[in-house]
Amino acid sequence: MAYLITGGAGFIGSHLAQQLLNRGETVVILDNFNDFYSPALKRYNVQRLNDGTQLTAIEGDIRDKACIQRIFAEHEITHVAHMAAMANVRNSIKNTPLYTEVNVNGSVNLLEAASENGVQQMVMASTGSVYGKTAVIPFVETDNADRPLASYPATKRAMELMAHTYHNLTGLNVSVLRFFNVYGPAGRPDMMPMRLLNAAFDGTEIPLYDNGNMQRDWTYIDDTVNGILAALAQPVGYEIFNMGYGQPVSLSDFIDIIEELTGKRINLRPTPAPASEPPITFCDNSKARNILRFNPQVGVADGLKATWEWFRDYKKQA
Repeated sequence: MAYLITGGAGFIGSHLAQQLLNRGETVVILDNFNDFYSPALKRYNVQRLNDGTQLTAIEGDIRDKACIQRIFAEHEITHVAHMAAMANVRNSIKNTPLYTEVNVNGSVNLLEAASENGVQQMVMASTGSVYGKTAVIPFVETDNADRPLASYPATKRAMELMAHTYHNLTGLNVSVLRFFNVYGPAGRPDMMPMRLLNAAFDGTEIPLYDNGNMQRDWTYIDDTVNGILAALAQPVGYEIFNMGYGQPVSLSDFIDIIEELTGKRINLRPTPAPASEPPITFCDNSKARNILRFNPQVGVADGLKATWEWFRDYKKQA
């Protein structure tokens, strides 16, 4: 078997690659190392992988159809973990064409290649942001998810629908995983956990939305990767799974934990929440528990402690 991980130099993709390599699997990672956040961090992610002879790292773009077709032809891909995307809700607001090109058109290139090459199982990374300001709390997969608040979740929802189309027309097995606020070591620097750790480190001012009352369902990276591995191992036709811890935490409590870990007060500026931000993300993960045996283990206090320890060591090396 050979596993293709798109976005394999990124946060989730590189952690997934490491676990597959630890199992002795053949792994191909595809990443364009763009500058949305530090390419140096992405190259660090690749360098830390235990590669041996089982890893092939390719610098390329999912929008490049010829590149995608070449990878499938040369590496006999049997499983695909599609983690590559333009992410970040707020950044998507003024960049809708780019997000559409990458998240929709790039995903179609992968769906096309996977269908043509008889891939056994494809897992696609989506987001809990597709639910928007739903009245259904906690979020459940049967929700229509048809009122996205920004371009990022809109393009992810479009990707989900295209995946169903390919399943319907070609029989491709596709599991769509809606991730919830993933954090952990080597996390994306544009996301709130790393922004807060950096702010504790250097005093950078951080906007405090809605007086810290917003709630997020923080999910530790190891739990997320275990969920992806379970989905890769179990073709179930076309299904959507929520993949989150299932216990929202207020932003103010999240900040309190970081301040206690770091021994620093974070410079906060009270700010109204942008229109792109729902007041809560809250994952009903019962479907993933029942079908995939998804069983998240790491609570936010332990997860942030591990993240802070990695961050502190990484800063010493930088």
